[in-house]
Amino acid sequence: MTNLKPETREKLKLVSTPTLMTALYKRGLRNQWVQDVHRINRQSGTMVGEAFTLRYMPAREDLNQLEVFRDPEHPQRKCVEICPPGAVLVIDSRKDARAASAGSILISRLMVRGVAGIVTDGGFRDTPDIERLEIPAYHNRPAAPTNLTLHQAIDINVPIGCGDTAVFPGDVIVGDAEGVVVIPAALADEIADEATEMTAYEDFVTDEVLRGRSIIGLYPATAEQSLADFKQWRERVGR
Repeated sequence: MTNLKPETREKLKLVSTPTLMTALYKRGLRNQWVQDVHRINRQSGTMVGEAFTLRYMPAREDLNQLEVFRDPEHPQRKCVEICPPGAVLVIDSRKDARAASAGSILISRLMVRGVAGIVTDGGFRDTPDIERLEIPAYHNRPAAPTNLTLHQAIDINVPIGCGDTAVFPGDVIVGDAEGVVVIPAALADEIADEATEMTAYEDFVTDEVLRGRSIIGLYPATAEQSLADFKQWRERVGR
């Protein structure tokens, strides 16, 4: 059962990750950016969903042979089948992209099940195929070796680290063309509201700057005239 309000999800789809990071910074949260992950399929649009997690540990050769996939409870396979529609699957691969965290078939399965996206701080295989999928997919770099080479799937939906960022199940994950931000679940509504307002002001600022206006007193809005002009702009453009 999702706790993410539909209206909050829609607001988060319309704001940028830098704007969200600024809103989080104002609240003292400075380590919410998933480091060194990049979107494979840039046409896939903004990713928003609650975190559902998978944790890998270093592989033990005697316990991580191909036969492990015969077990329907294998954590990686099971995770793909139970990750909730609308969620984002976030994988802790220990920032190790020498072997794949997943490939195009598993990611395709997530897509048809309605999962909102997937993020790993490791790598994916079959990236030419993933590029053609509609589901947003973020990784560090391509990695052809099977995950069994180095990664042993061990835990589903537990607190993890991904790209040096703490991710708790239910945190709200937002990804755009620049990268991925983690919003604590309890702050999602207010962050979405504030970022929506910030985006309106930034659009106003962009219009003014392109017309030749100085940023002094405008960005940030330290001059009363800037706020008065912003109010008039909102009335004019319906924002």
